[in-house]
Amino acid sequence: MSFRLVVLVSGSGTNLQALLDAAADDAFGATVVAVGADRTGIEGLARAERAGVPTFVVRVGDHPTREEWDERLTERIADHKPDLVVSAGFMKILGPRVLGAFSVVNTHPALLPAFPGAHAVRDALAYGVRVTGCTVHLVDAGVDTGPVIAQEAVSVREGDDEESLHERIKTVERGLLVETVGRMAREGWTLTGRAVRLGSGNVAGHTAQGSTSGRTTK
Repeated sequence: MSFRLVVLVSGSGTNLQALLDAAADDAFGATVVAVGADRTGIEGLARAERAGVPTFVVRVGDHPTREEWDERLTERIADHKPDLVVSAGFMKILGPRVLGAFSVVNTHPALLPAFPGAHAVRDALAYGVRVTGCTVHLVDAGVDTGPVIAQEAVSVREGDDEESLHERIKTVERGLLVETVGRMAREGWTLTGRAVRLGSGNVAGHTAQGSTSGRTTK
């Protein structure tokens, strides 16, 4: 049985598509078993439906409190028994129930810890850096503060604006996400303090809610 991924999206789903394309090859070692969203009518859900992948939507506004949204999202993710949850352009901060139940990875268009937050590319240009990039990291309770798994640099070119730089970063980001998730699926990972090591975890079996298959935390 393949390593199981639940992917969370809020928009166009280009990172999701990269994972779907990679998962079409058995050698990737992982399968997208469900796609969740915080809104309806988005291209990310349409991509999943075209690929025959089950979808679910859990909207914040449909719940009296953020805590109840977090609980419901946890339940819907758990229905699909993922080994890993991938936040692929999911524009909501995940709550403690989700983060307590699953390992979650996220991508960010900067070399963390530099330029966290929603305007990373704009902030990097405003600061005048010559090199920025993208980060794949484990998600914790902070905003872009989780342990770094992988990073790749992207040079800032003369005349770059936010759109042109972000497009180059996104191209690199998709490849880095696919490579990193694939390695996590095939080789496992360990987390010691803030240090994530790929290729050193137990990937036998699959993660049910609250389990730690594939990771060792010290």
